[in-house]
Amino acid sequence: MTTTLTRCLIVDDEALARELIETHLKQLNGFEVVASCASAIEASQVLQSESVDLMFLDIEMPVLKGTDFYTNLANKPKVIFTTAYRDYAVDGFELNAVDYLLKPVVFARFFRAIERYKATLSGKTSTAVSNELNSAGPATIFVRKDRKQVKLVLQDILYVQGLKDYVKVVMSADSHVIKSGIGAFAEQLGSEFVRIHKSFIVNRRKVTAFTNYDVEIGEIELPIGERYRAALEQTLMHDSG
Repeated sequence: MTTTLTRCLIVDDEALARELIETHLKQLNGFEVVASCASAIEASQVLQSESVDLMFLDIEMPVLKGTDFYTNLANKPKVIFTTAYRDYAVDGFELNAVDYLLKPVVFARFFRAIERYKATLSGKTSTAVSNELNSAGPATIFVRKDRKQVKLVLQDILYVQGLKDYVKVVMSADSHVIKSGIGAFAEQLGSEFVRIHKSFIVNRRKVTAFTNYDVEIGEIELPIGERYRAALEQTLMHDSG
């Protein structure tokens, strides 16, 4: 039986970052690298002559940003954005990216992004994906607290607050303070979670109301950062539709 290959294009001005993505792809079956480019201009030339299914695209590059490049493409392949800057991740949400990855990209997180890509392929509706997740039980993560690994059910998390070198994870019934940066902790969360501020991540399914300036989860009010506002509104309005 012939396996259909996913043709990938890697675009990043850092050679080591491109090599890491390529190394990760080599560990997976069904993926091939069509080209590895150091700039959006170079990638544009590749796209004129090669068919590409999935593009790994760095957001912050000289001359032309990855998001601007992708916005102006007539025929857009699926895209997974990569970035060394956590605040740029919101730009990826505005462009309906499959996912975004923070550098340096660890394989476990990379694998999760690939699974999200597979779920977007034809014949795999969002309802079907949701049903598969539900049949497997609620998603969970383990976090280190008081010398123990504590299991947290993701759907029970209301929001996460960054506190310098720690995060406070507020649950439906209790809360946990964990030694972790908010960006690193966000890497463990699923697509149900969205950054609304440099210090806050919310479970979008728990949001009961929002304005231009804050998000409400029941009686809890959390501020919205200016650079997150447009993408957040689009995400929450899409959920309601």
